Amino acid sequence: MEPDGTAGGRLKVAEVDLADGHGDGSAEGNKGFRKIQKLDSFNIETAGLESDRGHLSNQNLAWRMVIKLAIQSIGVVYGDLGTSPLYVLPGIFPNGIKHEEDLLGALSLIFYSIILIFLIKYVFIVLSANDNGDGGTFALYSLICRYAKASLTPNQQAEDREISTYRLEVPSHRLRWASAMKSLLENKKTAKYLLLFVTMLGTSMVIGDGILTPCISVLSAVGGVREAASSLGDDQVMWISVVILIILFQVQRYGTHKVGYSFAPILSLWFISIALIGIYNFAKYDPGVIKAVNPLYIVHYFMRNKTDAWISLGGVILCLTGSEALFADLGHFNVLSIQLSSCVVVLPSIFLAYFGQVAYLRKHTEDVASTFYSSIPKPVYWPMFVIAVSAAIIASQAMISATYAIVKQSVVLGCFPHVKVVHTSKDHEGQIYIPEINTLLMLACVGVTLGFKTTLQLGNAYGIAVAFVFTITSTFLVIVMVMIWKINILLIILYVLTIGLAEYVFLSSVLYKFIDGGYVPLVFAVVMVTIMLVWNYGYRKKYEYEFENKVSREALVTIMSNTNIHRVPALALFYTELVHGISPVFTQYVANVPALNSVLVFVSIKSLPISKVPLEERFVFRQVESGIYRCVVRYGYSDAKMEQQSFEKVLIDRLKDFIRCGALPTADQQGEASDHGIAMVHEERVQREIGLVDEAINIGGIMYLMAQSEVIASSGSGCSKRFVINYLYNCLKRNVRQQEEVLGIPHKRLLKVGFTYEI
Repeated sequence: MEPDGTAGGRLKVAEVDLADGHGDGSAEGNKGFRKIQKLDSFNIETAGLESDRGHLSNQNLAWRMVIKLAIQSIGVVYGDLGTSPLYVLPGIFPNGIKHEEDLLGALSLIFYSIILIFLIKYVFIVLSANDNGDGGTFALYSLICRYAKASLTPNQQAEDREISTYRLEVPSHRLRWASAMKSLLENKKTAKYLLLFVTMLGTSMVIGDGILTPCISVLSAVGGVREAASSLGDDQVMWISVVILIILFQVQRYGTHKVGYSFAPILSLWFISIALIGIYNFAKYDPGVIKAVNPLYIVHYFMRNKTDAWISLGGVILCLTGSEALFADLGHFNVLSIQLSSCVVVLPSIFLAYFGQVAYLRKHTEDVASTFYSSIPKPVYWPMFVIAVSAAIIASQAMISATYAIVKQSVVLGCFPHVKVVHTSKDHEGQIYIPEINTLLMLACVGVTLGFKTTLQLGNAYGIAVAFVFTITSTFLVIVMVMIWKINILLIILYVLTIGLAEYVFLSSVLYKFIDGGYVPLVFAVVMVTIMLVWNYGYRKKYEYEFENKVSREALVTIMSNTNIHRVPALALFYTELVHGISPVFTQYVANVPALNSVLVFVSIKSLPISKVPLEERFVFRQVESGIYRCVVRYGYSDAKMEQQSFEKVLIDRLKDFIRCGALPTADQQGEASDHGIAMVHEERVQREIGLVDEAINIGGIMYLMAQSEVIASSGSGCSKRFVINYLYNCLKRNVRQQEEVLGIPHKRLLKVGFTYEI
């Protein structure tokens, strides 16, 4: 983008074929009219910020901004990971400590698990697999789809690959492994379905994590009050936790920016406090626990305890809770800020906390069930209790924010029903709030808390959600390493045999506790995956129906030449999901309303498998006939939709720009006229078309046309298809926000056309 002194940029005009939507994207057909300098009104959307600032690129951010984001990230990203010392050691030793040396083995497991999975995998490898500054399961999926054409929806266009953020910087050399994997994903439909299913499963597990995190964090912290008030029972602790959870979800509407700044000082105080207490316990009770950095203690631990040691891994994995939040919340911050806060603040604090707790337990093994609160020096017990409860409340923020981010990604990629997305910050588009999801999370958290009451079984459920997310992320990461990064296969094998193997061992351990509460996240996952599969199936079938029944060029010419159809002076925006050609809904409209607006623009809102589309590359126009145009409006899954009034203004401006540089003379006219004559003919056509647009707007204004669709299974469909489409999909469709609500279309200017999709 080349600014023009305000916030402008260059407008790229691309041609889209009416029948199949493909163009060569070259400048040869347009000669000197390919690009023009134009004020970019899309900056209304981002409050005057240039598009590259939305990516939070490390190269363009000043250190002051990096430090500012690092401080905010402490209040949003690390609450879950930072409060894990509340419940990890009780989770490892639910039946008490049998051998004093087991403490060193458990501590060594905690130490190397955090080093391997949190630090090496997430902080330094996974964060590098971001999609233009956005993270999460769908970000990895979008990278793979862009590179291997693995998307199941047939809406790919050649022009999409011209978008600057669509391109991937990959090594130029071709490797046999990369080529084979790319070929598999492109040519095997089963591989595409499997990839999408695993993506949905990973997304559902993160959402399940977002439900369980607030429950276990708040219950663990509030339960500490019984150290000072033993008369309180499980029921009282449970109800106090429920009240705190309800309040937590009520403050989400104020946005990550305000929540992060409010929470960061509290969580910073928490990290300082657990570090100082850890140092105190380490020095007072047993400095010898430093021996746990020797991994041989892990070997001795397993030799001594065998099956029990393997089962205890379900407690060890709890020290890694919230690691996925680093990646999922990346769109709220940036890579460098998260790496900075991880290495400078978070890791030293939690290491000191765990070493201090184990040093205390070496002298007081009977206190393992209440390790955290028992190890607090008595003079600072109540201040630490208040800080712990506050930190536990904040711990929930990481996964709540991550849930918002991945749900939005799912919606725009056609894998989740429409929901309202509220952008809470003018500076950072990734900071969002989704009211419907917030309410569902709150209800689920309250239900889980009331159902479990204590943290023991809840920890089993939590471990399964965490382990599944780890393994799915690693699976996608290996695909990215092989196919996109093309790194040495020996390094990939090393990753699989160390980090990957460790995660699958953790998964095998937590699955052992399936009956004891571990089924809960899997139930959540089944419900969420079912919703996502049903919605995506209906979405794809609708699109395929329109694609197969689109209006041909000949049929359109016939409709336009019909003298019985009147032309009304107004500009109509005809919304359709179809990117290639004219939707069959148009013929239904003409059959019922024998009148057409003098200017008609078929608008397709298209979501691309990229995080952001630069503002100057968002619109693609094609002239069908005089006064009839097609417009594809391209968004990334992290882009904010414009307000409708601003959208209208920008679309009209871009339409006029397209007319000026795209309405060129035909080949016959070029053959008959001189260069001067061609220019004159071009100018006349431009003035005529722009005059038609201005007249339509001035006389009739802008109106909207949209399908009021009914979706049914076609005759001859099997029972399962009829059940999925006629009941499940239609039930979802009736109970979520309609498209006009999501797009903010004014009802007074909206005309709906009834249409039945037999799919």
